[in-house]
Amino acid sequence: MQVERELPTDEARDLIALTRELADAELAPRAAQYEREERFPREVFRTLGEAGLLGLPFAEEAGGGGQPYAVYLQVLEELAMRWASIALGISVHTLACSPIAYFGTDEQRRDLLPAMVGGELLGAYCLSEAHAGSDPAAMRASATPTDGGWIARGEKAWVTHGGQADFYSTFLRTPEGISCFHLTPDMTGFEPAKPEEKMGLTASHTAAIRLDDVPIRGDRLVGEPGRGLNIALSALDSGRLGVSAVAVGLAQAALDVAVEYAVDREAFGRPIAEHQGLQFLLADMAAAVESARATYLAAARRRDAGQPYSRQASIAKLVATDAAMKVTTDAVQVLGGAGYTRDHPTERYMREAKVFQIFEGTNQIQRMVIGRHLAKEAGTRKAVPARA
Repeated sequence: MQVERELPTDEARDLIALTRELADAELAPRAAQYEREERFPREVFRTLGEAGLLGLPFAEEAGGGGQPYAVYLQVLEELAMRWASIALGISVHTLACSPIAYFGTDEQRRDLLPAMVGGELLGAYCLSEAHAGSDPAAMRASATPTDGGWIARGEKAWVTHGGQADFYSTFLRTPEGISCFHLTPDMTGFEPAKPEEKMGLTASHTAAIRLDDVPIRGDRLVGEPGRGLNIALSALDSGRLGVSAVAVGLAQAALDVAVEYAVDREAFGRPIAEHQGLQFLLADMAAAVESARATYLAAARRRDAGQPYSRQASIAKLVATDAAMKVTTDAVQVLGGAGYTRDHPTERYMREAKVFQIFEGTNQIQRMVIGRHLAKEAGTRKAVPARA
């Protein structure tokens, strides 16, 4: 199904048209085989980078696309409808570019950012650690000051593009607190572990990164020492919107397969799409997809307008990823036994959907974030005297 989109400019409409053309030509024919072979699609990222799709939300003067976030997210959704691993990869790459784009020095932005957002390089984001889970403040991997720089030791976990990326936005504990560093895989002592064996998104490699006395030059620090957690959390709000858009694209793909199958498959002398019980199921799936899309777009428009959007980003991530899990599960149900086999993509969609409820903060964490925002906003309203 071709989703009807509300796009603000002719440029945005042309961008979506280009995305659909590339996705149909470069992503759709490869997805199932690459996922089955657990093969990392580096050449696909290069193709999309050459087309300008790896830096869409960043400023044009830095080599990016200068697009509103609401447009960028709809590009991600279009890509995810064909291949979720690729769309997720671009979302993670955007997350990895953000520290230098928004907190880097003038020299870092001048020397590093154009290749990062221009599609020549692919990024990774090293925040999580195996023991810390959803509590990044509990990280142990450290950077000890030395003359002119630091020495990094420890291990980062669950790194998307681990072992494949060209640069790693890495958060380490320093004497001032958590700090952010720009690391590259050619650094001495920087060692990716074997990729994790995962339930889904198997073409998207996830690996731990071991830091064995890695020397870091002083100019690799991003932002002020001790401000790394603020940098990480500010980027995560945007990252949650990226995950939301990818989840919606995955859910839309599952819905499309289910509807097509229901129209073609006959039972009791007529297409199963004409049976009321199945119509209700498909209707609920469509409502979940469109509601999730509207939710992430509403949050993105707040971001584009310069308004606070942290709570809305958490709501979008919660709604979209729960919807993706339900819609992909229901798509398997619509196809019945056929949906449980690899003859149809629904079983892969269902496996892929699960992790979206986990990363960028589990959905339980999102509920905590939303609840805290509500309590804080209520307290703020109480502190403002009522008008006479």
